[in-house]
Amino acid sequence: MKRQLIVAGNWKMNKNLMEAFTLASGVLVKAKKMSDQVEIVLAPPAPYLHTINSMSKDTAHVNIAAQNCHFEPNGAYTGEISAEMLHSMNIAYVILGHSERRKHFQENHEILAKKVSAAIKAGMKIIFCCGEPLEVRASETQERFVLQQLEESLFHLTEVEMKQVVVAYEPIWAIGTGKTASPAQAQEMHQFIRKQLATKYTPKLADACSILYGGSCNPSNAAELFAQPDVDGGLVGGASLKPEDFLQIIQARAKQT
Repeated sequence: MKRQLIVAGNWKMNKNLMEAFTLASGVLVKAKKMSDQVEIVLAPPAPYLHTINSMSKDTAHVNIAAQNCHFEPNGAYTGEISAEMLHSMNIAYVILGHSERRKHFQENHEILAKKVSAAIKAGMKIIFCCGEPLEVRASETQERFVLQQLEESLFHLTEVEMKQVVVAYEPIWAIGTGKTASPAQAQEMHQFIRKQLATKYTPKLADACSILYGGSCNPSNAAELFAQPDVDGGLVGGASLKPEDFLQIIQARAKQT
């Protein structure tokens, strides 16, 4: 089964208003002329979501993602944004489980399971991040570590619900460090994740699930990473803040189709 190829750009907490619109415009102008075989996902900071979503509405293969959501639909949670609010704005995706959220905001498996359920209930798609820190990789227990993340935050979903999830493998030791998992290391973990999906659900679902690589993906390594059979695209951080770099990564994914 042919899986959806995806390149997502996580802008994190970067860009002021004009910089954000300039970046989005730069990507969207070129995206309109690019192959629609690759779905492009932009994840700007929350204040810019509505406007950038409106800017992208006439480019069918571009969707917008929020970088986070709360697990309650509404209530006295000052400063938080619910999945229902995002869905009411026609935001297609929400990124959950990113290592920075886990580290800086103490998002544990239980909290993430609630957020996953809330996003699914609201009708959103999820980019669910998983991955191991350096000490886990060094001890060669990365598969056990990632499996626990999947089991405790994702595998409570039904098979139908799981179809709304894209998995992003992000080796924490390769985020913002300039280090990158080798193509062989990325393929090994992506293959492992797909195997766990097949075991928990069905081989058909596992084969249809897009699994992205998220660890210092850039124009120089994208083609080699995307050549791996279980790497369906990328969750791009720093390189997504530079239009030309991000577009080169998208082109690298398109050439591998």
